[in-house]
Amino acid sequence: MAATALTAPVLGATEAREVSLEEAVFAAPIKPHLVHETIRAEMNAARAGTRGGKSRGLVAGGRSKPWRQKGTGRARAGTTRAPHWTGGGLAFPPGMRSFDVKVNRKARRAAFRSALSSHASKGTLALFDGSGFDAPSTKAAAGLLDEWGQALPTLVVATEQEELVVKSFRNLEDVLVTIPEELDVASLVWARSLLVSEAALPLVLGRAGAGSPEESAE
Repeated sequence: MAATALTAPVLGATEAREVSLEEAVFAAPIKPHLVHETIRAEMNAARAGTRGGKSRGLVAGGRSKPWRQKGTGRARAGTTRAPHWTGGGLAFPPGMRSFDVKVNRKARRAAFRSALSSHASKGTLALFDGSGFDAPSTKAAAGLLDEWGQALPTLVVATEQEELVVKSFRNLEDVLVTIPEELDVASLVWARSLLVSEAALPLVLGRAGAGSPEESAE
């Protein structure tokens, strides 16, 4: 059954207009459990996992026995680098590890669509024409957001070629600028409003799996 067409306003246009949004992406069912799972995986992937320590075999020194085996009245000792010695190694030292959590591609895309659908349903999604910036202008970017009137923080998505757009928005407080290739679910959930350039929209749809046979079969 066909649903009511979704639209998003285009900011900064000479004439007020709206763009139709693809329902498979922006009207997809919101799945909080997949959103949580995907954000957890994204945050874990950002962890370095470089914490480490030295075992008794890695600590320098301690090659010979500190005293002879018998006759001293002291407990036998083979090295001064045992864990119970000052300056010794750790008994069970932490090492390099990966915090990665596997999330299937279909689940990631479903979470991505859920985050986009949430913005579309709340009316916190808008588009803009990136070609309107003929020079870097933070004032023009701030005016565009003021015209829209949505709450901050705002996530702005522009292509790598729209360098003037990136330079215009990146100095604004509570505004995060990213490219479609680096857009993640955590950023979409963090932002209270989403602003996408018209040139970046097809790339965002591609990230969401729009038009792929796998997603169409769901």
